[in-house]
Amino acid sequence: MTKKLFISLPIADLKASVDFYRALGFEQNLQFSDDSGACMVWSEAIQVMVITHAKWRTFTDRPFPPAGSCNSMLSLALDSREAVDAMNEAAAAHGGKADVNPAEDMGFMYTRDLADPDGHMWAALWMDPAAMRAAEQG
Repeated sequence: MTKKLFISLPIADLKASVDFYRALGFEQNLQFSDDSGACMVWSEAIQVMVITHAKWRTFTDRPFPPAGSCNSMLSLALDSREAVDAMNEAAAAHGGKADVNPAEDMGFMYTRDLADPDGHMWAALWMDPAAMRAAEQG
């Protein structure tokens, strides 16, 4: 079996979250979606489960992080700097927040951080393998 990563995120508004993740380039897998959650597919190996607070409570009674806090950041590698910029623009236009941290441009890597409507943080990044090799060689 191919190894896969399923990320589960508690969310307040299912429709807003589905719309947000679609705008970032995720596709919804209807087979694993219902009125309490949705499976949003980034790739064959990476899928995000956005789960309503009510459904989340059936998994755990641990408290939700306070608004404005951060307990993790997930990163998505994109094909270009332009794709990183486009993802941030889509985040801001669809209920999320762009540039929750200052953008970083290290030449070989470019990253901009965003948050979904519930404050879950994502880093959109692009890496240039040729520039990475050149930087390693000095």
